[in-house]
Amino acid sequence: MSQSAKKHGSGCPVAFALDTFGDRWSLLVLRYPMLRGNETYGEFLESGEGIATNVLADRLKGLEAEGIIDKSPDPDNRRRNIYRLTDKGLDLAPVVMEMIRWAGKYDSSREARKGNVRLIENDSDGFLASLRSRLTGDIQ
Repeated sequence: MSQSAKKHGSGCPVAFALDTFGDRWSLLVLRYPMLRGNETYGEFLESGEGIATNVLADRLKGLEAEGIIDKSPDPDNRRRNIYRLTDKGLDLAPVVMEMIRWAGKYDSSREARKGNVRLIENDSDGFLASLRSRLTGDIQ
């Protein structure tokens, strides 16, 4: 039984999702490889969000335990690990995309209307296909 199933016995899909990946840091950690292409612990730390090392380590461990990310040794530096989204993690891309779209609509800061928001608004299917292709190496 996964930790998520232990946390909520209500059978509510929203509760299950939130227990699995629903805190601020877990979602931001997912964003690193998904949208920024970051793959290493050091890259995650340098992302500018100010995540504490213990929080990052905890979220990576939890996301790995849930099967959302996979950790493997870096072939170029065996002391470093590479974190990649699994298929289960990649299936969260539409959720993250909708969060980006929603924030672009309601966040009045200038930063909220840049880059990915425009791409998602103009061609969400193309954005998702490109994202999946980049992360899986599949050419569609």
